[in-house]
Amino acid sequence: MTFVLAVDDDPAILRTLSINLRARGDEVETAGDGRSALQIIDERMPDVVILDLGLPDLDGVTVLKRLRSYAQVPVVVLSARHEADDKVEALDEGADDFVTKPFDIEELLA
Repeated sequence: MTFVLAVDDDPAILRTLSINLRARGDEVETAGDGRSALQIIDERMPDVVILDLGLPDLDGVTVLKRLRSYAQVPVVVLSARHEADDKVEALDEGADDFVTKPFDIEELLA
């Protein structure tokens, strides 16, 4: 079973991700902000992180930088930010992929 951490400040996106990932047999934990995400990661390292950049406390890039300082877990950035600079920065900081919202959830989970 894959342990997925989904981090997003939008409860609807977290709910959708959780339902779809659990339906595929994954274990899912969610966090609505960066501090909660880092606390979950400190308690139990996920197999993969789905990370929004626009979080209410810590920017997603800050979460990514902190995570990359001690772990190489795969990170897929899921963000409404469409600017190339945002994508480049996230990928330069160690994101494995970048998906722009709005998106087709089935495409993301395929």
